[in-house]
Amino acid sequence: MEPFEEFVRDRGEALFRYGYALTGNAQDAADLVQEALARLGDRWRRVDNHEAYVRTVMVRQHINAWHRRRRERLVPEVPEQGRFDTYGDADLWAELQALPRKQRAVLVLRYYEDRSDEEIAEMLGISRGTVRSQASRALDKLRIGRVTEEAWR
Repeated sequence: MEPFEEFVRDRGEALFRYGYALTGNAQDAADLVQEALARLGDRWRRVDNHEAYVRTVMVRQHINAWHRRRRERLVPEVPEQGRFDTYGDADLWAELQALPRKQRAVLVLRYYEDRSDEEIAEMLGISRGTVRSQASRALDKLRIGRVTEEAWR
C-alpha cells in the first residue's frame, strides 16, 4: 500500500470527526476532508507533517467558505442525529454551531484537538493574542447562552 493511501486509511475517520466538529454537519465535514486530502496528495513528498498540513487546510477552508458565503442568507440547519451525538452534549454542539466560525474554530482546535495557542495561531494565520481573545469571547457567549436559558426555565 502506498504511504498516502495508508495515511488516508489510518487518519480518515479522525479527520472526519475533526471536520464535523468544525462544520456541524457530515456533508461539509466530508467536503473539507476530501479537499484537504486532495491538496495533500499533490504535495505529499514536500510536506513534512502530513497530519498538521491536512488539519490546517481544513480549518482554513472552513473559514474561507464562511467568507465566501457571509452575504448569503442561510437557513438554519437541522442538527443531524447519529453517532456524533455521543461526543457530548447535543445542546452544547448546537450552541457551538451558533458561534462565529473563527471563534468556533479556535474552541475546536483548543479543546477538541488539544492544540496550543501557538499551534492555533499558526493554523489560522492569526496572532496568539487573537487566539486568546477569540477563545475568551466564544466562551463568554457560551456561558451567556446557558445562563439565559436557565433564567427562562
